[in-house]
Amino acid sequence: MKLMRIGPAGAERPIVRVNETQYVDVSDVARDFDEAYFRSGGLDSLRDEVGRRIADGRIERFGDERIGSPIGRPHQVLCIGLNFSDHAAETGQAVPAEPIVFNKAPNTVVGPYDDVRIPRGSAKTDWEVELGIVIGRRASYLNSPEEARDVIAGFVLVNDVSERAFQMERGGQWVKGKSAETFNPTGPWLVTPDEISDVNDLAMWLDVNGVRRQTGSTATMIFDPYTIVHYLSQFLVLEPGDLIDTGTPPGVGMGAKPPVYLKAGDVMALGIDGLGEQRQNVVGAR
Repeated sequence: MKLMRIGPAGAERPIVRVNETQYVDVSDVARDFDEAYFRSGGLDSLRDEVGRRIADGRIERFGDERIGSPIGRPHQVLCIGLNFSDHAAETGQAVPAEPIVFNKAPNTVVGPYDDVRIPRGSAKTDWEVELGIVIGRRASYLNSPEEARDVIAGFVLVNDVSERAFQMERGGQWVKGKSAETFNPTGPWLVTPDEISDVNDLAMWLDVNGVRRQTGSTATMIFDPYTIVHYLSQFLVLEPGDLIDTGTPPGVGMGAKPPVYLKAGDVMALGIDGLGEQRQNVVGAR
């Protein structure tokens, strides 16, 4: 299934995408695709319900409604740094022996076509196309990466927007450069694992103002999604609806020679095979 949420920010309703033009409204059986819904095991019965509604002709057509993040505000957003060997090389840093873990504020999550706002005082706002993992059930101390497969609700496209000066030059942890408002566009849909033949072989790309900046594949990830979930479960409790950003391929603005950063008026477009595409206008600080 491809889970989506449409409607005004803060008032989205859950739907399931049928194709490019049609969807099934499931807001009467799922209040929201959020922590409570995933915790309840609602996905287990949703596929059959959607099938019945399609058979009954209960299908609606996409209009001009806003597309929100496919998940409600998560309990936490966890991120993995330097998880592509070619991206580590462009930053001049060594390939990590263990996953580098940091947080983003959960309220960074916005829709895939919402504006990205440059934070006040920023000079180095950057882009990062990434594969996101959404957790489907509470998990801790998983025994193996194989066991991790069973706790994943699905995969999603994210843009891990970053302010490099805040991240690298202001001391402390990376969270400061990762947590400005609008810094985690997510969606357009959450794809359940059964719809992806090989999550470890998905093409990824990102353009800025029509110029290709990032081209990569999940095949070059240092730590694959199942290893990441297993690893994180050894140190913290993963909750249903949690979002994990898994790292970016080369081509970020920081790695260009000379570096190139976002400014108001820029347009980012990005995508991952099977997970859809995003487009964001960059706007100035408020």
